[in-house]
Amino acid sequence: MQLLKLSDTVNFMRLRIPAMVLSTVLILGSFVSLGVNSLNWGLDFTGGTLIEVGYEDAANLEAIRVQLNESNFEDAIVQNFGSSQDVLIRIAPRDGVKAVTIGEQVLEALRADGTAVDMRRIEFVGPNVGEELTEQGGLAMLVALLCILVYVAMRFEWRFALGSVSALMHDVILTLGLFSVLQIEFDLTVLAAVLAVIGYSLNDTIVVSDRIRENFRKIRKGEPVEIINISLTQTLNRTIITSLTTVLVLVALFYKGGALIHGFATALLFGVVVGTYSSVYIASSVALALGISKEDLMPPQVEKEGADLDPMP
Repeated sequence: MQLLKLSDTVNFMRLRIPAMVLSTVLILGSFVSLGVNSLNWGLDFTGGTLIEVGYEDAANLEAIRVQLNESNFEDAIVQNFGSSQDVLIRIAPRDGVKAVTIGEQVLEALRADGTAVDMRRIEFVGPNVGEELTEQGGLAMLVALLCILVYVAMRFEWRFALGSVSALMHDVILTLGLFSVLQIEFDLTVLAAVLAVIGYSLNDTIVVSDRIRENFRKIRKGEPVEIINISLTQTLNRTIITSLTTVLVLVALFYKGGALIHGFATALLFGVVVGTYSSVYIASSVALALGISKEDLMPPQVEKEGADLDPMP
């Protein structure tokens, strides 16, 4: 199946310099946001008590914050959860106070004015567990990138390996930057989505790299830029179909999946877009900038036994 029937080669690499400049600006902006705003760490990482309550009518978040502030819960984070009647309250851990006790105190404070409030759920995560999850999550991403670097270097060539890892780091940094700028809660489901973005982007990059290697060996005459453009054009239909089908599922999850996986769907939606972009421009541009050539991808010649012997007179 082909969505686009292209008779001419698309000159993707013509825009590689503007693309690299754009990516550099976005990466620097992400670092600035991460340094200034950090991430809105979820309860999985920070530790504390999470309480979900339900109201009969639309909840007044500002009034809820005032009620909790008067009950010595100044650090409470209050937000809607799925609908205007559902409210999620996050409270930092308190020494010597159990989560059940905190939940009872919060519920009592919210019911003080006679409003009907239902307790939906209550969860508690210790700060030590949250710190361990943060460390293990970062380590998981680092190990994944190192393994990918080794794998691509063995299967293709070290220039492709550096290009692939550069593309993956680009996708991860921009995704984290998005969550930092928008202050979307970053929990374990979002971390899982970031790791899934790495896998998705790698799959796309491997397909493109494989076609580039094949064309370098098949096309006898042609500059590296020309061969890369031909390879990207040939894989364009596959890239579009894969991205569109993935995006359709993620859009359904984003709008119909509920608040619990909203961050997960957001990270994957953004990751699919930047992953497709980086597979075309970042991975290929880095390999091209490092001087990839036909000689680097040609299979080694195997000398036949006895070929070096002098012919018989």
